[in-house]
Amino acid sequence: MLRLKAKGAAVQNNPNTTLVTPTAPIANETHGGRAKCLQRLVRLDLPVPRTIALSFDAVKKIAQGRMPDIDAIVAQIPEGALMCVRPSSQDPDWGGPGAVLNIGINNARFEKLAETMGDDAAAALYTRFVQSYAVNVARLDPDMFDDVTGDGRSALAQSLHAYEAETEEQFPQDTSVQLTAVLRSMARAWDGTSARLLRQAKGAPADAGLGLVVQHMAFGVGAGQCGSGVLQLVDSDTGLRQITGRYLSQSQGRDALQGDAGSLYLGKDPRGPSLEELAPEAFAELTAYAALMRVKLRAEMQVEFVIQDGTLHILDGVRVARSSRAAVRIAVALADDGIISREEALMRVQPRTLTELLHRQIDPRAKRDVIGRGIAASPGAATGKMVFSPSEAQSYDSRGEACILIRRETSPEDIRGMHAAAAVLTERGGITSHAAVIGRGLGLPCVVGASSLRFNLKKQTITTRDGRVFSAGDEITVDGTSGDILAGSAEMQEAALDDNFTRLMEWAEAAADIGVRANADTPADAQTARNFNAQGIGLCRTEHMFFDPGRLTVMREMIFAETGEDRRAVLERLLPMQRDDFTQLFRIMQGQPVCIRLFDPPLHEFLPADKMGQRELADALNLPLSAVTERVEAMSEYNPMLGLRGVRLGVTVPEIYEMQARAIFEATIDASADGDPVVPEIMIPLVSARREVELVKAAVDAVAAAVRIERDASFSYRLGVMVETPRAALRAAEIAPHCAFLSFGTNDLTQMTYGLSRDDAGRFMSDYVQQGVFAEDPFHVLDIDGVGELLKLGAERGRAAQPGITLSICGEHGGNPESIAFCRDAGFDYVSCSPFRVPVARLAAAQLAIGHKIGTLPY
Repeated sequence: MLRLKAKGAAVQNNPNTTLVTPTAPIANETHGGRAKCLQRLVRLDLPVPRTIALSFDAVKKIAQGRMPDIDAIVAQIPEGALMCVRPSSQDPDWGGPGAVLNIGINNARFEKLAETMGDDAAAALYTRFVQSYAVNVARLDPDMFDDVTGDGRSALAQSLHAYEAETEEQFPQDTSVQLTAVLRSMARAWDGTSARLLRQAKGAPADAGLGLVVQHMAFGVGAGQCGSGVLQLVDSDTGLRQITGRYLSQSQGRDALQGDAGSLYLGKDPRGPSLEELAPEAFAELTAYAALMRVKLRAEMQVEFVIQDGTLHILDGVRVARSSRAAVRIAVALADDGIISREEALMRVQPRTLTELLHRQIDPRAKRDVIGRGIAASPGAATGKMVFSPSEAQSYDSRGEACILIRRETSPEDIRGMHAAAAVLTERGGITSHAAVIGRGLGLPCVVGASSLRFNLKKQTITTRDGRVFSAGDEITVDGTSGDILAGSAEMQEAALDDNFTRLMEWAEAAADIGVRANADTPADAQTARNFNAQGIGLCRTEHMFFDPGRLTVMREMIFAETGEDRRAVLERLLPMQRDDFTQLFRIMQGQPVCIRLFDPPLHEFLPADKMGQRELADALNLPLSAVTERVEAMSEYNPMLGLRGVRLGVTVPEIYEMQARAIFEATIDASADGDPVVPEIMIPLVSARREVELVKAAVDAVAAAVRIERDASFSYRLGVMVETPRAALRAAEIAPHCAFLSFGTNDLTQMTYGLSRDDAGRFMSDYVQQGVFAEDPFHVLDIDGVGELLKLGAERGRAAQPGITLSICGEHGGNPESIAFCRDAGFDYVSCSPFRVPVARLAAAQLAIGHKIGTLPY
C-alpha cells in the first residue's frame, strides 16, 4: 500500500500515463476508445481491475525510444501482481497489436503462484507469457516452440530453453524490463507500414494514434471456480435479443472463443452445460452488468470477463460486432427503448452497409474458392451457369435455370439478356460502364473489369491465372459486393428488408433536407423506386425501351428511311408503344415527378455489327445486303460517345424527339384522367449550346400545343437540360433562362472533363489510385476539385440567370454519400441514383442534415 501511495502521484499527475479513475483526464481522442470505456465502467462501479492508460502522445514517444516512468506504472499495480497490456485505438475497427498477458511473471513469482494455485495453473501462465513474449516482443519465429510437448513444468522448461537457445540470454526476470519491452514492441508495431496501410484501408487517418492500457491481471486459472469468457445480449448476425458468448474454465483472455471443446454456453442451453448452471450468482451478476452497460453506455456491448475463485472481474467492454442487418435492428431497438434518439440511431448505421440488406450476399462463413477479381460494380451475389450471349441467358431463364451472363462488355442490345441473368461478369468496364449502371438499376450483381481472367468468347471459356479453365455451362458465383468471382456455388444470406429497415428509412426521410429520386427506365424499376419511397424519377433513359425485339426492327426501319416524312410514318408505329411505357411509369409514380430524358445514343447502336445480323436485317427490310452494309458503314463513327447523339440527333433528326414528346403528353393526359395529376419533366441530353435548347424547345412546345388541341385537354410540363458537357456548365447563364431545371449528368461530365473513357478507365484506375494520381476513382466518388468546380459554376450561373431553377445530379454519383454532401453544400434540390441505392442516399442525406445541426459532419 505504501508503494502505491508513494508512486501514485507521479502517475495521476501525468496526463500521458493516467490511473483510470472516475475523474481522470481521459478522452477517446487522446487515450483511445478502450481507455475511455474502462473509465466509464469504473464510474459505474463495476469490478474493473486497476488500470493505467497511456495516451497517444506517450505511445508515440515510446515508439521513438522515449519511455515513461516505468517504475511509477508498475508501482500502481499491487506488489507481486501480474499485468496485461491491451491496445486502445480511437476506433476499435482500426485494430491494433494483440494483447500481451501475464507480464511480471518470472521464476520466483512462478514458484509462489504454484504454491497457491498449483503447478499446472502457474506453469500455464508462465509458458503463455514466455511464448507470447518471444513471438510478439522479441520477434522470434513461432516455429521454435513446435517441439514443446506435454504441459505443466515440463512445457515451461522446454519453452524457456527454446527462448534462451535462440536469444543466447536468460528470459528477462525483471518486471520493469518486461513491461518496457512489451510497450515498446506494441508502440512500434502500430507504426509499422503494414499496420498503417491496414488501418488506412479501414478509414483511419495516416496519423491515427494508439493508446495502451496496463491492467492488473485477473488470472482465470487456479483454485476454485476460475475461467474467462465474453458475453453480449444480442446476436451479432441478426441483432435479436439473445445472450451469446462462451465461457471456458481455467482460461485467459478470449480463449473461450477459440472453439475449445470445453467451452460452456452462458445461459441455460439444451445443447450443453452453461455458466448459468455452473456459477449462477456470477452469471446473474454478469448479465446485470451487461444490461447496465447497455443503458449507461448507450450501446450493445460485448463484455470480456474473468472469474477468479468465484469472484467476477470485468476486463473490458467493446461495442458488439454486428452485421448490417444487426446494426439496423440494434439502432432501432435502442431508440425504441429511449436509450438514444432517433437521430442518433440514424447516425449509428453506415449508409454503404445498407446494400448488404438490399441484396443476397455470400454468407461470411462460407468457403470461397476465388478464381478471379474485378471491380465490384453492383452489389449482391448470385450463382449460376456461365452463358456468353443474351439469347442463351433468355433460354436459361425460360427453363427456370440461373445463369451468369459473361460479355467482353455490355451494350444496350444486351438488356434483355441482363434481365434474364442472375448476374453479369464483364472483362472490360469501370464503375460507370453500361453493365455497372444497368446492373445497379436492376439490382443485379455485377463485376466488371475482371482483367485477372482471360476471356475467350469464341470458345466460350474463361481461364484463371493458375490455368484453370471454365466453360459455358460451368457453375460460378459472382460477388458484386466484393468483386470476387468464385468457382461453384456458395452459401448465401437472403436480403433482410424488415420492419426495422422500413422504420429507419422513415426516420431518415423526415430528417433529410435534400431530395432523393431514382433513375428508372422500366415499370419494374419504377416500382422498385416506389417501394423505396423515392421522391420521383430523376432520370428515365428512353433508349432502353427500343431494344425490345418487337420495337428494334421498327427502329431500324426508321434509321433506313430516306426522308423526314418516311421517318415520321415509321415512328407512328412506335408511338403507341412509347405512350404505354410512359403511362405505366406515371401511374406507378402516382403523381410524383418523372424526368424523361429524350433519346440519347447514336443510331448505329441499333444496327447489327456482324454479318449474320446484317443479313437478317436485310431480309426483314426487304433490302439488298449491300445496302444494309453500306448504311452500317456510313453511320459508324470514330468516337461515337462524342458524335451524333443526344440533342444533336434531336436537331438533325427531329422526328424522334417529336414522337417522344407526343407520347409523353398523351400519356400525361391518360394517366391524369384516372389518377393523380401528372406534370412530366422532359430533359434534353448532351447540350452544349443555347441554340440547341431553343430549337428543341420550340419543337416540343409545338407538339404540346397540337396535343392540347387534338385531345381537348390541358396539361403542363417542365423542360430542362442534362448538363453533361463542360461547355454547358460554363455557359449555364445562357441556357438556364430557357429551362425549368438543370440536371447534371456526372457520368459523362466526368468522362469529358478528364478525357477518360469510363468503360476503359478500369484497366488502370487502381494503379492511379494506389500511386496517388487520383485520391479516388472519379467515376465512383465525385471529383470535388475539377468536376465539382464545373457543377458549382453551372449552379451559380444558372441560378443567377434563372433564380427559381431546380438543380440536381442524376449520374451514379447521386448514390455516393460524399458526393451527396457536396450537392447539399452547393444548394442542389435533389440527387437521383439507381433504385437500389435510394436507401443509401436517403440515409446519407439524413446524416448530413443531422450532422449540420449538431456541428459534426459525417462526410
